[in-house]
Amino acid sequence: MGINLSKQKANDIITNIFNCKISTSLPRPLLGNEVPAGFPSPAQDYIEENLDLNEHLISHPSATYFVKVEGYSMVDAGIYPGDILIVDRAIEATHKKIVIAIVDGELTVKRLYKKNGKWFLAPENPEFESLEITRDINFHIWGVVIYSIHKMS
Repeated sequence: MGINLSKQKANDIITNIFNCKISTSLPRPLLGNEVPAGFPSPAQDYIEENLDLNEHLISHPSATYFVKVEGYSMVDAGIYPGDILIVDRAIEATHKKIVIAIVDGELTVKRLYKKNGKWFLAPENPEFESLEITRDINFHIWGVVIYSIHKMS
């Protein structure tokens, strides 16, 4: 299995890393009903509770970071250029988890995959090739992606 590493590096870059700061609370109203994705139903405009996204999205504040994505190698996983990923460094990276990895000194986002006893960093876009993790590669898992935030167009 071959890989064009220069293509991968040029099109899949983590551009910024931000610390998780949960000292700021931003509770927002949570409507009491779920919104149907099928046929419309009459709206019931009552607020069930306030929802603080910090409490909902972050389990390990001191180990959680935000990273900004540039590139298209993970679009079939719903990760697009400009997205902000929530990354938890306290979660174990296992088979099929989406991870932030350091490959030869550069951060990349890929799915960690095990096949026939070998580990790979697999893109979620057929335009890109998987990278087999071997002893010859300077490789380290930096964290596990737990959420992707992107603007709806």
